[in-house]
Amino acid sequence: MVLELKTTSKKLYDTDYHLWVMETVKHLENKDFDAIDLENLIEEVWDLSRREKKKLKSLLRNLLEHLLKLKYWEFEIIQNQGHWKGEIRTFRKQIKDELENSPSLKRYLLEILDECYQDAREIVSDKSQHPIKTFPEALIRTMEQILNENWLP
Repeated sequence: MVLELKTTSKKLYDTDYHLWVMETVKHLENKDFDAIDLENLIEEVWDLSRREKKKLKSLLRNLLEHLLKLKYWEFEIIQNQGHWKGEIRTFRKQIKDELENSPSLKRYLLEILDECYQDAREIVSDKSQHPIKTFPEALIRTMEQILNENWLP
């Protein structure tokens, strides 16, 4: 019977994800651990962490991109600086929210800072049509300054 429930649950995962989630929650609430599709549940829990990291990486990359635009894209600054400043504030607030929910991810941000900065340089170079060497290779500021809501380049 237990094997049959697990097999049904695994099939449900592939055919109706939402129903699989609802059934899994019901089994957890009822402490019916034998009926849980543990393999897929573990994968889903791992995926939660991957999604949080991916979101944080995207926010940091976007923040750095807009800081570079504000500092180096002189041709567009008059027309776009208000928008860019608004985006910078938004990304900072979203990063702050993420770090309040998961403070342990601050270390991850530090690990990916240089990668995100290099990505932002490439993106801004493409968008601005300025050569990549226009944008410093080294980080423009520390993580603390980059996240500081009162700092702009």
